[in-house]
Amino acid sequence: MRPASQFFIAETDGWVVSHRANSALPGYLVVASKRSADDLSDLSDDDLREIGPLLALFQAALKEELRVPRVYIGRYGHSSGLAFHFHIIPIYEWVEKLFWRDARYRLLGQFTEGEEESETDGAELTLFVWREFCERALPPPIQGPTVSEAIDLLRKTIRLRLQAI
Repeated sequence: MRPASQFFIAETDGWVVSHRANSALPGYLVVASKRSADDLSDLSDDDLREIGPLLALFQAALKEELRVPRVYIGRYGHSSGLAFHFHIIPIYEWVEKLFWRDARYRLLGQFTEGEEESETDGAELTLFVWREFCERALPPPIQGPTVSEAIDLLRKTIRLRLQAI
């Protein structure tokens, strides 16, 4: 299923890349299989050969074009009826600063045993992005390009790079 045109970024033979529709965070991408599958093991060899380079390509584009220092890539959920997909989550410096300033997320430290780490991990920042930029009616202010500007930039950048895959 192809995403709404304003969120569509690129596609290959087996995958469609779009900006997450309900995300206010510029560059939050979803890479969805064009085939019906519940697991990686359900996908064709061709689709599996395509996904690694495709994820790497978008990770590099986010780092280079949007100056994102950290990019998380994961497969979450298990809702039937949704295409098998990966999330590509940009963690800008300003996002991490917002996370550290929000006292509500300091409560997560209660769940650790032993000495508390000085840095957060991907799970905590992923939760922060989901709650603050995807689920809040009024997300935090964005620094840098807007969602639509990020989509336009990624479309232009990726068009040339996709030909190499």
